[in-house]
Amino acid sequence: MNGFDFVKSSHSNTSGECVEVALGTPQVVAVRDSKDPDGPILRLAAATWAEFTASLG
Repeated sequence: MNGFDFVKSSHSNTSGECVEVALGTPQVVAVRDSKDPDGPILRLAAATWAEFTASLG
């Protein structure tokens, strides 16, 4: 168990190829590949994640 509660985007395709994000940890946003849930986890500062997602719009 990694301590994160990952969720998939509502925009995920039906083949399951997407990233999963865990937002419930203060100051940290965790991201992983949905095809490899036991694989590596990318941990980002919450401010970095906010900047990234703001740049997508």
